[in-house]
Amino acid sequence: MLKLDFHPSGRHVLQIPGPSPVPDRLLRAMSYPTIDHRGPEFAMLGLKVLAGIKRIFKTTQPVIIYSSSGTGAWEGALVNTLCPGDRILMYETGHFASLWREMAENLGLRPECIGRDGVEGWRRGVEADLIEQRLRADGGHAIKAVCVVHNETSTGVTSDIASVRRAIDAAGHPALLLVDTISGLASADYRHDAWGVDVTVSGSQKGLMLPPGLGFNALSQKALHAHAAARLPRSYWDWTPILKANETGYWPTTPNTNLLYALSEAIEMIEEEGLDRVFARHARLAEACRAAVRGWGLDIQCADPQVYSPVLTGVMMPEGVDANAVRQRIAEMFDLSLGTGLGRMAGRMFRIGHLGDCNDLSLMAALAGCEMGLKLSGVRLAASGVVAAMDLLARTEVHSLTKVA
Repeated sequence: MLKLDFHPSGRHVLQIPGPSPVPDRLLRAMSYPTIDHRGPEFAMLGLKVLAGIKRIFKTTQPVIIYSSSGTGAWEGALVNTLCPGDRILMYETGHFASLWREMAENLGLRPECIGRDGVEGWRRGVEADLIEQRLRADGGHAIKAVCVVHNETSTGVTSDIASVRRAIDAAGHPALLLVDTISGLASADYRHDAWGVDVTVSGSQKGLMLPPGLGFNALSQKALHAHAAARLPRSYWDWTPILKANETGYWPTTPNTNLLYALSEAIEMIEEEGLDRVFARHARLAEACRAAVRGWGLDIQCADPQVYSPVLTGVMMPEGVDANAVRQRIAEMFDLSLGTGLGRMAGRMFRIGHLGDCNDLSLMAALAGCEMGLKLSGVRLAASGVVAAMDLLARTEVHSLTKVA
């Protein structure tokens, strides 16, 4: 019989960049009895989470909540705003940007991908001037949307979304701006309204600290206008019946009731700490993680310090070292899960997540496991990254005191 909760001793250390560890407080919320999703009690829950999630996205506009993965929310963003054969401009910063492009092709759209070639393109953020140049060349406004990833989970790069909005405006182009912040939401500063985003895509299993199963589309009035004319086939993903039902706190199809319990509790946890404090905590832990990588004498996957991610850090292995073999040894020896290299970076790097329910000691445990595993794998280290990270944490301010669950 398959055992789903078996570990030799202690707790499994889940340090991938999502799904992130689910706090006990949220696990308890999910264990509440399921209620009638057509009854009055559910309506109160629905209205509460629909209002609360707007604050997390920093928007006053509607936010769609799907019972889906983030991939489902990608599809929702595309099919609700575009027509068959529409041309869209996509900027490739990593594996998930490339998967979004593949989805667009499968849906009958015509994506055009720009960005730097090869591995180098996966080590830097979106270069907004390239988007502006391409849009200026599109005098007939054939391009209907620009799609970019805010926090690229495969590389540890957080792109400047405000600069993309400025680039579109500078080109005088009417294209929609669609942004994936699946791993960025509630971990890295994100401002749907202030940055002029038309559809923001996200998911529950990263900074919101929930299991996978909820997808989000934050909308703009321009997106809703495009929705009225969009002709890609849609049914389950259709915003119109969802928005109508949401007016009174309901959904047109069966919602994920117990994950909505947890979402309500997650929003409370985040707002008790304060979004700005949450962002500061993530930034501090990220800098400590990068201090460890530098201490080891290894390269950070993101090559531009201006766009280092507060969500995860990619660790490049020396030439000839199989990153997957290192990860496997760490998992077997220390019950520590790290993110694998994806796409172009497969076997060349591993990823350390420091998002969601993460604090100084949980990060230090992960870094200690990494350091021991690297040594056991024969990777020559310049010095102790654990000591470097401890020194940074010890001399910097603790930006938030996380409440006990």
